[in-house]
Amino acid sequence: MLANRLQWRIALSVTLGLVLLGLLYLNQSQDYLSLREHIFGDKLVPDPASSPDVPVDHGSHKVELVVASTKAEDTAWVTKHFPDWHPQIYVVNNKHATLTVPKNKGREAMVYLTYIIDNYDDLPENVVFIHASRFAWHNDDPDYDAVPTLRNLQLDYVAESGYVNLRCVWVIGCPYEIHPFQDAGHKDEGSKTPSAKGVYKQAFEELLPGTQVPELVAVSCCSQFAVTRQTLQTRPRSDYEHFRDWLLKTPLTDDLSGRVLEFLWHILFGKDAVFCPSAATCYCKVFGHCNSTCTDSACDGRYTLPPYSQLPKGWPLIGWKDEHRNYTGELD
Repeated sequence: MLANRLQWRIALSVTLGLVLLGLLYLNQSQDYLSLREHIFGDKLVPDPASSPDVPVDHGSHKVELVVASTKAEDTAWVTKHFPDWHPQIYVVNNKHATLTVPKNKGREAMVYLTYIIDNYDDLPENVVFIHASRFAWHNDDPDYDAVPTLRNLQLDYVAESGYVNLRCVWVIGCPYEIHPFQDAGHKDEGSKTPSAKGVYKQAFEELLPGTQVPELVAVSCCSQFAVTRQTLQTRPRSDYEHFRDWLLKTPLTDDLSGRVLEFLWHILFGKDAVFCPSAATCYCKVFGHCNSTCTDSACDGRYTLPPYSQLPKGWPLIGWKDEHRNYTGELD
């Protein structure tokens, strides 16, 4: 009798041990997510950036958010506010990051091209390319906040247009920015090296050999945009590989090569060299802001060029003169 009880306890202990080992295994697998959802009713979404062994079916996603970041930048806001957009967060200066680039060169352009090349055959329906900072001077929002800008993005219009710039205001980039022939060799005041305007013509010819260099190039800055899968795949993968090879090999400095691409993306994606839709049209169609008083270049209350490119410490709660601002948005 005693022996039977002892055997039963041993068998029970072994069984419980095997069950625990099985659960630990499931905890590392996708099956655990389904099990937890069934038992507890919650749904855990694995983060591809932290789960490299979980294959990502990009093509099944309606939207993916591609973020160009450095180790020093806090990108937690992206995952917090846009988990359903499947953030693809690249860290350009961390070779051990799950998502990184061959070389930290060309600023955000290297990230954008690397994403397109690596996922060309499995792209989502829409891709939104952005910088890492939630609050930045160039974000087209009264508070320079990327969150409402992205939340208001009209995906139906992205699908219709194929490409949209995430900046509608004309200041910096429109109605004209670069005259490639006239500006060839141009140098900024006090500089001994050519400016982005000065190198644009030669860079254009290297990037798009056989394509006529336009007389005028204009688009609102600053390399943040949304593109459809169909538009991206209008060009073969080899084109994007060529553009990235150019970035890797060009003797141009990091800022110059990145700025050349800044004023080339819209052309690569099928828009006219001068792509400056009216502010009223852009704000209404791209972001759904349709009742503003506008000129061709701006709409009241939407964007004011800040006095400095660096937002003040404490923004958006604290303003330029250390005054408290009436900020009503959600902070991280």
